[in-house]
Amino acid sequence: MTPARMAWTAACASACLFPAAAWCGPQTAEPAGLAAQVEVIRTEFGVPHIYAENFRALGYALGYLQLEDYGERVPQGMARNRGDLARHIGASALDSDFENRPRHDIAVAAYPRLGEDTRAVYEGFAEGVNRYIALHPDEFPEWMRPDFDGRDVAALYVYTPSSAVMNRWRRRLDGPDAGDVEADPSRDGSSAWALAPGRTESRAAILMRNPHLSWGAGYWEAHVVVPGRLDFYGDFRIGGPLGIIGGFNRNLGFATTNNDVDSDEVYALTADPDRPDAYVLDGESHPVRRASLTVEYRDGAGLAEETRERLVTDLGPVVHRTDERIYVLRTPDDGEFRAGEQFLRLIQARNRDEWTDAMRLRAHPGSNFVYADADGDIFYLWNAAIPVRPHAAGGDRPVPASRMEQVWTELHPLEDLPQLLNPPGGYVRNENDGPWLTNLERPLDPADYPDYFEDHELRLRSQHSLLLVGNGDRLSLEDVVRLKHSDRVLLADRVKDELTGALRAALAGRRIANTAAAPTAAALLLLERWDNRAAADSRGAVLFSEWWRAYSGRFPGDAEPFAESWTDSAPMETPRGLADADLAVALFADAVGRTIERFGAFDVEWGAVHRVRRGGVDAPVGGCAGAMGCFRVLNFEPDADGRRTVDGGDGWVLAVEFTDPPRAYSVLGYGQSAKPDSPHFADQADMFARGEMKPVRFTPEDVERHAVRRYRPGLEPTSGP
Repeated sequence: MTPARMAWTAACASACLFPAAAWCGPQTAEPAGLAAQVEVIRTEFGVPHIYAENFRALGYALGYLQLEDYGERVPQGMARNRGDLARHIGASALDSDFENRPRHDIAVAAYPRLGEDTRAVYEGFAEGVNRYIALHPDEFPEWMRPDFDGRDVAALYVYTPSSAVMNRWRRRLDGPDAGDVEADPSRDGSSAWALAPGRTESRAAILMRNPHLSWGAGYWEAHVVVPGRLDFYGDFRIGGPLGIIGGFNRNLGFATTNNDVDSDEVYALTADPDRPDAYVLDGESHPVRRASLTVEYRDGAGLAEETRERLVTDLGPVVHRTDERIYVLRTPDDGEFRAGEQFLRLIQARNRDEWTDAMRLRAHPGSNFVYADADGDIFYLWNAAIPVRPHAAGGDRPVPASRMEQVWTELHPLEDLPQLLNPPGGYVRNENDGPWLTNLERPLDPADYPDYFEDHELRLRSQHSLLLVGNGDRLSLEDVVRLKHSDRVLLADRVKDELTGALRAALAGRRIANTAAAPTAAALLLLERWDNRAAADSRGAVLFSEWWRAYSGRFPGDAEPFAESWTDSAPMETPRGLADADLAVALFADAVGRTIERFGAFDVEWGAVHRVRRGGVDAPVGGCAGAMGCFRVLNFEPDADGRRTVDGGDGWVLAVEFTDPPRAYSVLGYGQSAKPDSPHFADQADMFARGEMKPVRFTPEDVERHAVRRYRPGLEPTSGP
């Protein structure tokens, strides 16, 4: 340790323990005192059970423990939140700072308007982060100081139009050839089920939560208790205390999936010909304001500055302008700062009425919510902060507006949104598709809602979900865990028979080259024997996947690889068939050779190619991309040896049954800790690969029986669990 670092460490420790030290600034309570107000019990797999006397102590523990498990990622994210990262790491962070500094300004201005409990959690979280940095300075870069406060945490939950959205609109308005970069739809995911008591063996409702994100997303499992106020078990995203949370308390639980909300609108306003920075609305001139921001950045041994300017109006930011038009982006979540507060209320709710009241806060702009409770209610809500438009949605085109009555000014109330309570069949579910077929026995009619609500589609993964839970079977919690891991390739059910028939005809007609005929014929027999699963020991799935990747890749844009596209008149039978059987045959012969070349044989097992690799674990795994119709969605990246390693899709999974007390299973495939030397870096990876889940420890008695470590975080230096 350098002398400067030693001096800083001593000053830091002193300042953190004795807050009168002026430079420590944001710390307003002794962290040692907060540590005395909270106890942490780590059970197997490093799951923390946090027993806090108050919300500030709860936030403190969450901050401290996240650094135990994830280290520098948390405070670096907080420095990013407040928009001063560039002054420490250089010009590479300038774009981030220019985007985040205004959000931090909103957080500072709005902070007094947050509820007392929310502020307490935020302030405690910052103090927990500060305390860990003070006790473990060698784990962090020298520039990092324990000087965060609650407003830095609050900035994480402020919404403004992202630079990605602004730039996308600028590209559109710059010209028809500018183009957009679309997300890969094969990698989207998330699934959620709720089953009513009439569908379960225990006669208690069951909830299943299964978000699908990158394995770098930082899901982190925790149980948080504040006596008389909160007793909740679920996922807490690394970087803050109150992100998009899902899980359960003794009375209820909820899960989220992504929805496709069209809430943005760009209005084309007439530029005022008499004023250079103004537009005309209702015949009156309105100013375009110039907001200038200067950001410091590290430049060698010193600091430099860069200044950028934004154009803003009372309706929203300017994304583009010409001599005749000013284009303004209007989005309903611009400036929203209460998302963390809404989730704090949701996890405290004791019944559906309280939970629904929290949803009416409308601070989280999107997500489908799937809900279940101990009273036996199940509920689905297509949640959205979505404007009441006085016009058709513009989509990718700006909407002309010359009068204020042509611009949206209010949001749809919660009651306007698509939702289902206790429908027939005893289930609700969502897999990121629209709300209309959440339940097949009570479909919602898109015609009953504005046409700017979500599109009507039911992709293969959603159909697979309905086959699993929409059949009326009575299920145990263990059945739910088993079904959740279904690796059936529904795509194969729709196209394999046509493919094998076309292959047989091509072989009989000698339309396949002699050199390829023998291996193609052998591969055809394999495909016919294959059980249409992507299980670890399945033979045929790798070959089918290689063929489909090549075949579907020949249909760009909106072109369909299927003979029959999805239709709402046959929602569970379409899409199906092959749009071009001859192309499918030709590419199958190529896929046979490519599979042999890459993996040594065309009948290689799925798990020999597809692996869970983390720490010392290198295990075969079953599951495939949602686009192939698997319900166990896994995304893979090629590894150095040509195998494919899980890097997304399933990661955190929870299934809970609302008995008294609740009974649950969970798994976090990439473990509680991102630190490779932690015992909890890879201790769930093998279990995850096998499709198994661990029992959740929820009651005090169960937690005590399985306690591995008990401590008050920050009372003494520790390097982790």
